[in-house]
Amino acid sequence: MKITKAVFPVAGMGTRFLPATKASPKEMLPLVDKPLIQYVVEEAVEAGIKEIILVTGRNKNAIEDHFDRSVELELLLESKGNSELLNLVRDISDMCDFCYIRQKEPKGLGHAILRARDIVGDEPFAVLLGDDIIYSENTPAIRQLIEVYEKVTAPVIAVEKVPEEAVSAYGVIDPEPTGEDGLSRIRGMVEKPPADKAPSNLAIIGRYILTPDIFDYIERTEPDSKGEIQLTTALNALLAKTPAYGYEFSGVRYDAGDKLGFLKATVEYALRRRDLGGRFMEYLKGLGL
Repeated sequence: MKITKAVFPVAGMGTRFLPATKASPKEMLPLVDKPLIQYVVEEAVEAGIKEIILVTGRNKNAIEDHFDRSVELELLLESKGNSELLNLVRDISDMCDFCYIRQKEPKGLGHAILRARDIVGDEPFAVLLGDDIIYSENTPAIRQLIEVYEKVTAPVIAVEKVPEEAVSAYGVIDPEPTGEDGLSRIRGMVEKPPADKAPSNLAIIGRYILTPDIFDYIERTEPDSKGEIQLTTALNALLAKTPAYGYEFSGVRYDAGDKLGFLKATVEYALRRRDLGGRFMEYLKGLGL
């Protein structure tokens, strides 16, 4: 089956960016001139996704409004003859079909994905996390995972080599090389292990291709000490019945959920812009840092 649906868990509180996220979703923080969430949606659409399921929570209405039509704004731009901006605004809501479902309590990533079960149905689907912004010159990161899935017909998880000192901040896979470049069969996963206990330095990044049987495993997963249902726990249980793979995608990943990562993304995305890059570079050179 072709993968046409993607789940976006966007119910998180964004506490690492307080006070900016006190009343505004972290997904709406601007990266140059677009909100973070739009970059990830555009990645999915470019990869062939037709329906995006956003799992939202309280104070997330701005996300829905962003991807909805804004009749008043469109009429204003039309009356002023600003067709360029008018098309830009309309393109946002016309990218694909959007639907929304609430995660009423912050019960973790696994629970957020489970909330989308009825909409996903009996199909393989993508999961994209808005904290990870991935720049790819050619094939979008999630498309790379879809192409791997079409070969192995099993869950595929994006992974990336991270420095040893950073391992404890990630879920990490225990990889078994397959002989194909960048592709490993996953023997197990560990959530945020100490560096000396980690099975590898291949960290799980926020892109997944999952099969619908994951929902049964999430449903049977007990909450952890924080009351959260972890996706990695459900995936570990799934591994006993079916293979899953880790894939080292091609692209530059920015941890936009971290302040330093967000700043790096802002600078590098601005430098890539034809309309801003040259002038911004001159400005940076002039700082004499």
